[in-house]
Amino acid sequence: MNTCKNKSKSSQFYQRNFLKTAFKDTLDSMEEECGVFGIYSPRNIDTFSLTQFGMFALQHRGQEAAGVSVLKDGNIKTYKSAGLVLDVFKNIEEIEEFQGNAAIGHTRYTTAGGGSSKNIQPLYAVNYYGKPHFSIAHNGNVIDIEGLKQELAKEGLPFLATSDTEVILRSIQRHSHLTVQEAIQLGLKEIRGAYSVLLLTKNSLAAFRDPNGIRPLCIGKMDDDTYVFSSESCALDAVGAEFLRDVEPGEIVVADKDGLHSYSLEQPSRQRICAFEYIYFARPDSNIQGREIYDLRVESGRKLFEQSPVDADVVIGVPDSGVPSAIGFSNASGIPFEPILVKNRYMSRSFIVPSQEMRERVVNLKLNPIVSKIKGKRLVILDDSIVRGTTSKLLIKILKEAGAKEIHFRSASPPIIAPCFLGIDMPTKKDLISANMNNKELAVYLGVDSLDFLSVPNLIEILGSKNHCFGCFTEDYPVEKELPREEFYQSKIEY
Repeated sequence: MNTCKNKSKSSQFYQRNFLKTAFKDTLDSMEEECGVFGIYSPRNIDTFSLTQFGMFALQHRGQEAAGVSVLKDGNIKTYKSAGLVLDVFKNIEEIEEFQGNAAIGHTRYTTAGGGSSKNIQPLYAVNYYGKPHFSIAHNGNVIDIEGLKQELAKEGLPFLATSDTEVILRSIQRHSHLTVQEAIQLGLKEIRGAYSVLLLTKNSLAAFRDPNGIRPLCIGKMDDDTYVFSSESCALDAVGAEFLRDVEPGEIVVADKDGLHSYSLEQPSRQRICAFEYIYFARPDSNIQGREIYDLRVESGRKLFEQSPVDADVVIGVPDSGVPSAIGFSNASGIPFEPILVKNRYMSRSFIVPSQEMRERVVNLKLNPIVSKIKGKRLVILDDSIVRGTTSKLLIKILKEAGAKEIHFRSASPPIIAPCFLGIDMPTKKDLISANMNNKELAVYLGVDSLDFLSVPNLIEILGSKNHCFGCFTEDYPVEKELPREEFYQSKIEY
């Protein structure tokens, strides 16, 4: 039996809109992507604990909802609900029912399909007898699927949710009489966009990525016959698994009782992983495509000093993702780094604040400066990005009220000038501040003495390759959307 616990619609509405106007993570940056985690063994293991640990390590990729599907004695059982990973697992009453030999889990934030509880993953397909035949967890966003969805519906495949993930699910289900790799190959022929997917069947676990490899997915090993799959390597560390390699773009990897097997999606493939994975989304202790995220972020700070040097007294970073680049800027400049912007790590998501004045005050609850270390000082502040600019402006106001003499703002990403349709929840172009202001105008708007962004050439140099998706910085995407660009920029997913 599938269980889904929901908050009231009014509570979800207030919380979601409050978060988008009060918190750094959802206001001045993008919302996180989804996270997927899976584990397979030919024998029974502690799937309940291991999946919980792995999903908890990926909590930063989505906090709206979570779910888990477990394979036990050839049967798949799913539990999912709104809330954080630990809350979801806490509400599972029959723990033994979730102890099996394989499992997949998902941490969710909303992209395509909206925030309906029906879209909480994993999603599953049932067989002729009404039992779950396989279950799916997806990170990314696929596009231009309405025609395929209508075609599948005409063939009698049921659509119970509204997400793009269900289109992937039903397209594979259409070929479920074949081997798992054949069903995936045929089912994905008409699917375009970004997808890193885990598919749990009654006797295997399959992992596959889109031909551009836009979203990350890696493989680990716990012992001779237990394999782990995850959006990020930090979740492998959480369960004590050894990192083996990344799933390649356009590759299908199947784990079953005979070990690991690699197949091709049989589509032209190239590496175009999202550059923002390195800048913002991934945890600093993760390794993606052979690059240590922490080291890369430190290097971005060094490059920013080379690109835009400034004389100042202290360097600070916006916790947490701005701190490594601040350390790099400090190392390159010789200006001391001070962790004097303090983050409240127990910040609740349950505030409901009706007035704009009080919403602004909430920023102080999350980020508060140590006034004695700031008063009369010339500051360089590093952040991962500037999206709408609203929270950056409030933060500058707080630092000025603390007595900062000068404020020099540096962004560890290039200016974001276009929204993403491949799995990141961004504002429309009219709300992206760098799409509507040049650096000089933006510096005046923020109230800073100087402002600069990491350049695209320097980002490419840090990444060591042009083989990434830079669409939000350049408007050049590895997958073209059928909507005319002007129409796309005006479109907006409503929650």
